[in-house]
Amino acid sequence: MTIEVNGVEITHHAINIESAHHKRPELDPREAQEQAALALTLRELLRQRALQLDLEVPEDDSDDQALDAVIDRLIELEVDVPQADEATCRRWFEQNPDHFRTPDLAEVRHILVAGHPEDLEEREQARQTAEGLIRQLQADPAAFPALAAAHSRCPSSEQGGLLGQVSRGETVPEFEDAVLRLPVGLSPQPIKTRYGFHVVEVLQRIPGTALPFEAVHERIAEYLEAVSRQRALNQYLRLLVGEADIKGIQLDGNTTPLTQ
Repeated sequence: MTIEVNGVEITHHAINIESAHHKRPELDPREAQEQAALALTLRELLRQRALQLDLEVPEDDSDDQALDAVIDRLIELEVDVPQADEATCRRWFEQNPDHFRTPDLAEVRHILVAGHPEDLEEREQARQTAEGLIRQLQADPAAFPALAAAHSRCPSSEQGGLLGQVSRGETVPEFEDAVLRLPVGLSPQPIKTRYGFHVVEVLQRIPGTALPFEAVHERIAEYLEAVSRQRALNQYLRLLVGEADIKGIQLDGNTTPLTQ
């Protein structure tokens, strides 16, 4: 893959080097190469625009840090980012109330009966064991600490299975999704996760509360200005793309994200 931007060549070698910065587990190598090619094309467009404005562009192409500083200065000069005033922030706050709450909490204890996800026989045995423990606890709720100490494969077994207060982002998603919906009391069914089956008792639920506007005003302003900056930068890059002679890569401003 060789790309030219107004006669300046971006080599296959350069794209290969850049692709290392774009590798992620969800991307195959071709997608990483495409993102690298896009990034270098846009970087070259910005470098050339900086030269047109007589900014001090480094002569050494490998000095990425110096070029980044010049590009930041270019964007500061040419991209107008609207500021989020209080009225705009308050309107967004009122339209998105669920974004501004303290997290829901559940005080939980559990017994983890381990079962490897790829061992179907072990998983089935873990499920049956967990269901048996639930029946024991329904008959004798006070037995939870002793059963946790005897059966749980979680370090919390030393505390009678007590996990404390659980909220979003603290455990695996499948556990949180179930626990934060359960009512107070022993779950009649075990919760399945990647680790096995959990016998769960919710000791207390603490619902989240709405935060006042004053507590989140600054955070909303930062978010809205970041969105505005991204939109303005995309428009600016589309303008540069439209005015440039680019060969070897297809840039469609309607479908291709122009910033990474």
